Amino acid sequence: MTGERETEQGKERPVAVFDSGVGGISVLRELVKLLPHENFIYYGDSLHAPYGTKTLEEVRRLTTDHAEELFEKGAKGLVVACNTATSAAVRSLREQYPKVPIVGIEPAVKPAALCKPHPTVLVMATPMTIREEKFRRLMARYEKQAEILPLPCPGLMDFIERGDLRGEDLRRYLEELLYDYRGSRVDAAVLGCTHYPFARELIQQTLGENVRIFDGGEGTAREMKRRLAVSGLLSSRGGKGSVTFENSLPDAGKLELCRKLFDLR
Repeated sequence: MTGERETEQGKERPVAVFDSGVGGISVLRELVKLLPHENFIYYGDSLHAPYGTKTLEEVRRLTTDHAEELFEKGAKGLVVACNTATSAAVRSLREQYPKVPIVGIEPAVKPAALCKPHPTVLVMATPMTIREEKFRRLMARYEKQAEILPLPCPGLMDFIERGDLRGEDLRRYLEELLYDYRGSRVDAAVLGCTHYPFARELIQQTLGENVRIFDGGEGTAREMKRRLAVSGLLSSRGGKGSVTFENSLPDAGKLELCRKLFDLR
């Protein structure tokens, strides 16, 4: 009986979602949509953002330290909702916590590469993600199906961290960044950082309405649901779960931004 009670209690522990800042809320939204009965803790490390300009060792240390803190708080699973942190630390975290469902995220290159016969696919990502060997292997996997163009986007996530989703500064930044890819020059664009979906509207306007845009949030949510189910950890509660926001930056405005992005329609 005690074992059964512990199992049931384990099911009701929260799923942790970790990101270098507020961008992973785009993944959290997909998780809550797919797993409405689960409790979630969202932790953003805005104090140390951006991760995309740090060394691999720095990102691995920060991600591992925060993952340990979240597990100490009782998290039953972890979504690393940051491409840079996924590349740096997810493999070692899975080795360290082999019984815990841990899911990372990767740019949605596969669906973009298969969206039509041999499309031209622009992959927007942080400089570090594009430098990573994992990303190079991902591109190589689909190089026969599509022409894949990696585009580092230094500074783009900073707009989202400031809550600037539709401002003129962001518009000018995107027009300059995407100048060579507008019109019919690309068929699809991959948002390879979890911050970028919050700028999706302006990215779409800049590239043109004929460009299909992909991000990896929905696939990440499906994978976490699968892993929780395999581990027998899906919540059995009938009601709606809760969402708690935490951030390494002691700033009430940052938590308010988290709630604003989560509630964005």
